[in-house]
Amino acid sequence: MTGSRRLSHAISEGEGISIVVEVADRAGAQAAETDGAQALAVRGVAVGVREATTLPLLWRAAGRLREAQEAGADAVVIAVGRDGFEDLVEEAHELGLEPVLKVGAEDEIERVLERVDPEILLLAGEGELERLLALLADVPAGKLAIAELARAASDEVAELERAGVDAVLVGGSTT
Repeated sequence: MTGSRRLSHAISEGEGISIVVEVADRAGAQAAETDGAQALAVRGVAVGVREATTLPLLWRAAGRLREAQEAGADAVVIAVGRDGFEDLVEEAHELGLEPVLKVGAEDEIERVLERVDPEILLLAGEGELERLLALLADVPAGKLAIAELARAASDEVAELERAGVDAVLVGGSTT
């Protein structure tokens, strides 16, 4: 049931920062859920992932919204740097998917806030903690912020939590 597991709800409930783990298969999904992930991310169809978990599933394959819906995703990443991102946001809503707007610069945050009313922003700072913190400063109160890190050390996650990040998207386990 697409849309029944809301990513926004999963990362805003509870105490502390939420962890979203990118997985590639059923075993990765099960391990991430066992380790305490609040949501999972995939870069396209990942066989068995949807069946392996009840966690919200974030689709990261750019521009393939119908495929995301068919795969059972609950949310979809939309890059703000793309022309026509506003149309993709509208289409995501029509398909019952939560749009997660990926921004990598202050002007992109400004642009997205002028054109749509996002609930969730994915801060892409090339894995640099300082860059992610600088982007976070431009996120208005009331918006959920997910910081993207290739691998997140526990001290980095703690610093992002102190700064007000709602979730961290990691490519593997935190260390």
